[in-house]
Amino acid sequence: MTDNKKTISVERIQQVIYFIRGQKVMLDSDLAAMYGVETFNLNKAVKRNRDRFPSDFMFQLTKEEAYSLTFQTGMSKTEGRGGPRYLPYAFTEQGVAMLSSVLKSKRAIQINMAIMRAFVRFREALSTSKVLALKLAELEKRIASHDKNILTLFEAIRELMTKPKAPRKQIGFQVKEPKTRYVKKPMPFLDFFSEFIY
Repeated sequence: MTDNKKTISVERIQQVIYFIRGQKVMLDSDLAAMYGVETFNLNKAVKRNRDRFPSDFMFQLTKEEAYSLTFQTGMSKTEGRGGPRYLPYAFTEQGVAMLSSVLKSKRAIQINMAIMRAFVRFREALSTSKVLALKLAELEKRIASHDKNILTLFEAIRELMTKPKAPRKQIGFQVKEPKTRYVKKPMPFLDFFSEFIY
């Protein structure tokens, strides 16, 4: 990469575009490596032209953001031996475009064109993924309504499958013959004796 004739592929650039604070950004160390300069010199050139880099073009990461990036990207530690001694700067798409006016080298211009192409591809991929996300959300809603219908169907099937409770048998002696109605029949000869008995 130190040779000016070497160009960097768009795919390689896309690998170092991060999504931080809701924006697509590139870190100063990655940009410096692509431009073939030291990170310190890149930041020094930016600080000399600070008025060209407002907060929506460039910002410094917080400790938490830098710590999170160490796990996501495998960067070296932000503190202690072997790591950078400062919090990295993140450049948005506009900030990267402004860097070519600050660095003023043929390599910087070539790299900037490749980076702009990478940002465009990244944006296209993001818009495609948004469309897919919307379709997926719509599909999930349909499935959720189907799930509700399926659950009500299962409940109805379970109700049909449960056996109705049989009436409990009563404890004790039970007569299994049909009930008969006893009627008092008149007995005329008893009427005759009833006069004498009482």
